[in-house]
Amino acid sequence: MNASPEDIARAAALLRAGELVALPTETVYGLGADASNPQAVAKIFAAKGRPADHPLIVHLADADSMIHWAREIPKEAIAIARAFWPGPLTLILKKEADVSDIVTGGQDTVGLRVPDHPVALALLRAFSSDGGGIAAPSANRFGRISPTTAQHVADDLGDAVGMILDGGACQVGIESTILDLSRGEPVILRPGMIGADAIAAVIGRRPRLPQQTDDAPRVSGALAAHYAPRTPMRMSSNIAMAPTDSAVLAFSLDKPASHKGTWIKASSEAAGYAHDLYANLRALDACAASNIVVEEIPAASEWDAVRDRLGRAVTGSGSA
Repeated sequence: MNASPEDIARAAALLRAGELVALPTETVYGLGADASNPQAVAKIFAAKGRPADHPLIVHLADADSMIHWAREIPKEAIAIARAFWPGPLTLILKKEADVSDIVTGGQDTVGLRVPDHPVALALLRAFSSDGGGIAAPSANRFGRISPTTAQHVADDLGDAVGMILDGGACQVGIESTILDLSRGEPVILRPGMIGADAIAAVIGRRPRLPQQTDDAPRVSGALAAHYAPRTPMRMSSNIAMAPTDSAVLAFSLDKPASHKGTWIKASSEAAGYAHDLYANLRALDACAASNIVVEEIPAASEWDAVRDRLGRAVTGSGSA
């Protein structure tokens, strides 16, 4: 925990004054504003260049605070909160009437989670003692690679943030699982490092994935193009054949002597790969290669969240 108590107090004061504060979580760094202050939340959208109908996740100090934000809290939500909070899982629930439309993207649902990071929790407790929340999407330009260090935030947003709380590198490294419990059955709207099997072990039924015919709530990070480098990026099943001047993210092969460009060998385990993913993509994006080539990852279910992020990054890559 790099942020001091004085830093926490100052950040809480800025939030109460309607300013933006970047905060570390275990997943990625968030760009935070008082979720009860629509004018403050509007600053998030302006700083990120985020579409107004793209909902935000409200971060809470504890599970008991859910009652201030959700009007219908099923027993499964309580069980999930007890099992996984603080932690990298967001619940989608029916919102209380006074939750601002700017937070929910005009929907009747709200995303809630309790982050598992000492700096984030200290800030949430200092900010409000009566169930208040901090709306906090990733602290980067909309659609780009999420930040997992304070320096990433400074590089992306600079003076647009009133304060950046430094909590070191994020432990998980990719965004939370988003679980919809607003429609009577559990649906994973965004995969994360807490998977369907772990959720099923708690609630006794396996959440399904969304279908095209669903009238599912819109959620953060679910657009086809997201988490994207500016350099064109593609996946390859034969990384040894990557162009010699390309920037490469591999996990099964060390850099060949013939390769002239940047080559990063990532972890062969899903959790380690996820932890370093955004830092690695940022490093490859910064090396001025003509393209980025990423080795196809394993098909096993523990790689689902990483596969989701890489697919969206490929779709969004190469745009200015």
